[in-house]
Amino acid sequence: MTQTLFVYEYLSGGGLDAAPAGDAAEAGHSELLDAGLAMRAALLDELAGPGVRYACGAGVAPLPDAPGGALRPRPGDTPLGFLRREAAVHDRVWVTAPESDGLLLQLAEAVDPARWIGCDRAAIRLCSGKRATLAHLAARGLATPLAFDAGARQWVVKPGDGAGTQDTRRHAQRAAAQADLQQRRARGASATLEPWVDGEPLSLSLLCRDGAAELLSINRQRIAIADDGQLSDEGVTINALALDDARAPALARTAQAVARAVPGLRGFVGIDLVWHPQRGPVVIEVNPRLTCAFVGLSAALGRPLAAEILALHEEPVDA
Repeated sequence: MTQTLFVYEYLSGGGLDAAPAGDAAEAGHSELLDAGLAMRAALLDELAGPGVRYACGAGVAPLPDAPGGALRPRPGDTPLGFLRREAAVHDRVWVTAPESDGLLLQLAEAVDPARWIGCDRAAIRLCSGKRATLAHLAARGLATPLAFDAGARQWVVKPGDGAGTQDTRRHAQRAAAQADLQQRRARGASATLEPWVDGEPLSLSLLCRDGAAELLSINRQRIAIADDGQLSDEGVTINALALDDARAPALARTAQAVARAVPGLRGFVGIDLVWHPQRGPVVIEVNPRLTCAFVGLSAALGRPLAAEILALHEEPVDA
């Protein structure tokens, strides 16, 4: 049985203190911090107890209901150094962080795999590369934006290792999309260009283990598109489609196919997709971690999901 647990949400746990300054960067960090704090609170609401500790950076107030559980980085600590030290003295470590810039993978590599709660390093590495993920899934028969290239009328440019709608822009002409792509790469940024897929933006919340997935909820993503094509995330509606909806069987098959294609997915996983009017589910990306849809999901389902995920990691992984 797990004795101690360290919950490390990257930005609120010290990553914000080490993040680069600048108006654009700070706006992006603020959006991610709000999401991270909500996920951290959801975890701690379920798992609060004497053996549970959580990271709390210099600029973040401790949770009022669990002030004694806060662990702060020492002066001079790097985020990775802080995580390594605390991981070594806790039985389990649950990290919440985006895949951007290889961050989630770096954090996973700082923790003994036997202590890590979540997907394995190979799954995180694959899913951190958006283009590589799509190619991997397409080769295994899943519908992805790559199948729409020939007839595309709009295109999207986004970070090749980003999260959500950060720095994501839709273009009406391929030439404009190519120019955007080249400008980003000239700045040294990771970027990818994909055909834009029309349809309803949805996400799936899954509980994964050993190449299998339980579909927990079908959620609707609220995505706004500005006049200049910039996308922004306005939140998610969990359980927007019931599991007995007419589209649910196809979505459940997609979830199982993704889990088979990436057998290192373990615990909570999110899939972002578009329901295309003719093609059905088209996978946009796989999130090998907690997503915003986790917040409130346990209450909505009447299940202690965090405890179930912890218990899942007490079981041996099948050979």
